[in-house]
Amino acid sequence: MAEENSVVSEQQVNPAPRVAEAAPSDPNTIEDSVNKKKNEQAFKLPPSKKLCVATTSSADDDDKNKLEVRLGGILCCTVCLDLPKTTVYQCSNGHLMCAGCFNHVMADARIKDDAPTCPNCRVELSRSVCTRNLAVEKAVSELPAECAHCGENFSRNSLDNHEAKLCPNRPATCQYSIIGCSWNGHEKDLTEHEAECKQPTLPGSEILPHVRRQAETADKETVKFEKYMSLLSLEKITFTDLQLRPYRTEEYCNRLYYESTRFSAFGCMFSVNMRLNDDRRDIHLLSERYLSYQVVLRSKPATPRFIIIHTVVRGPYGNMKVNPHIVHHEFTEHVTEGIWTKLPLTDKAECNRLLANRNMDFRIILGQQPVTDF
Repeated sequence: MAEENSVVSEQQVNPAPRVAEAAPSDPNTIEDSVNKKKNEQAFKLPPSKKLCVATTSSADDDDKNKLEVRLGGILCCTVCLDLPKTTVYQCSNGHLMCAGCFNHVMADARIKDDAPTCPNCRVELSRSVCTRNLAVEKAVSELPAECAHCGENFSRNSLDNHEAKLCPNRPATCQYSIIGCSWNGHEKDLTEHEAECKQPTLPGSEILPHVRRQAETADKETVKFEKYMSLLSLEKITFTDLQLRPYRTEEYCNRLYYESTRFSAFGCMFSVNMRLNDDRRDIHLLSERYLSYQVVLRSKPATPRFIIIHTVVRGPYGNMKVNPHIVHHEFTEHVTEGIWTKLPLTDKAECNRLLANRNMDFRIILGQQPVTDF
């Protein structure tokens, strides 16, 4: 028994080595296993990459898919690619243009002596062919637009009123600015500022320079008003409604100019000439355009010297937007052309609108002033 126990203990301490499994004796099986390992190493899949996080949020995607955004791209002007704010014109093929771009296209064609064409389809444009699209005008007026001050969305037909009168973040100035307060801020902070403004409590010596500047501005307006009253108070005064028509010079690079028919005033014959940008040759390359006019004496003067005071106003048959101005000029037998005066239009777009028309209609008021009073 003791011998048997010793044998068992030796077997437990030093167990017999395991016999290795017999390798497959088939050579085809060995070759298949080797090829399988090679293929697994050759076509090993790359490590999995992290998913790319989208840079645009879902909110931006929703904004792009909104109906008003898609309509904005459809109803925009084909020239400036912006939504029209006023009148919308369309060519015979239906391409839309805002009033400003339509006038600009017509003005460019008038300057280059070409037929105006649609920028998209090149069909010919004219006042009689192009029509207004009221449906687009009403649709655009109802589309939302963002307030420039508070960022809220409002319909376009109410946005101007909101920005001018209702928006709490609209710019405001202190009511004491006329005496020197330079505060600028939001409308919602105006009441609080005016309650704490120290400008009204300053001594008169500090406020006096600001009051003088305000008085100078008021004096300039008064002088302009007095000039008009002096023109209307002259003994010899007349007015004429004129229509200026476009003409071109006979040069190789012909230039556009306007001229009126002759009219009678104070026993003499006059006419009005108008030119664009002082007759520059590269007018079509300039973004800023302006008109200048002069009064020309077309007959022998009734007296050797006489002074004419004149001004241009809109008149009953035209819609020219011009600021008030007064021009003096002395005519003689040898000086028959008046000085060139820049027409003070209200804005830059008004010049293109006038050039887009076939003719220019306005009223000229003339007064003859005695030479001794000048």
